[in-house]
Amino acid sequence: MVHSVLVPGEVNHTNPITAYSVEGTPSDSAILALEELVGEVDLVVSGINAGSNLGWDVMVSGTVGAAIQGYMRGYPTIAISVASIKNPQFGAAATLLAIVGKRLVDNSSLIPCLLNINVPSISLNQLKGIEITKLGGRSYGESVRNDTTGIHNKYWISRNRPIHQDDGQGTDMYAVRNNAISITPLHLGLTDSGNISSLETLLSGISEELNEST
Repeated sequence: MVHSVLVPGEVNHTNPITAYSVEGTPSDSAILALEELVGEVDLVVSGINAGSNLGWDVMVSGTVGAAIQGYMRGYPTIAISVASIKNPQFGAAATLLAIVGKRLVDNSSLIPCLLNINVPSISLNQLKGIEITKLGGRSYGESVRNDTTGIHNKYWISRNRPIHQDDGQGTDMYAVRNNAISITPLHLGLTDSGNISSLETLLSGISEELNEST
């Protein structure tokens, strides 16, 4: 269950907004906003998330998943995270987001684009710069805990086993570990083109086998 702030209205506040609570995934929130509640926008931002989204972790990231909905609709899109769950410092990420967001809106040559930004949880004056990076490998592995205290078995999945696979220089994990901001351009091409010919060999003649089984 995700509760997301989406749009404007009348509230007794110095900076009034209207907020919508969405019971669904982060992607659901983005779809609802872009297709119904808000419509066309200049920029889509998902975050600022507490906890990093690095390496292969982007495949299971709600933050990145919501951003993809903006990217697929042709908008400049940012997924942004602070690399800490406990007491995250959002100041540097918020300052960076305002700058990068404005540049994306003002530069149509990069539309659409999808940037995955990870910011160390430190102050601006402690940052060691900004790096344009590639995704590393697996950042964390999963552990499963079985809870048998009730009448039903419950399983809790946590991504809490550091793996840091393929985290060398040039990767997002390396940048954040060394107190630099990581900005990784993403796209949705998941086809493993290098294995197409091997797969063709593996599956050679399978159509005939299927016909014989009918």
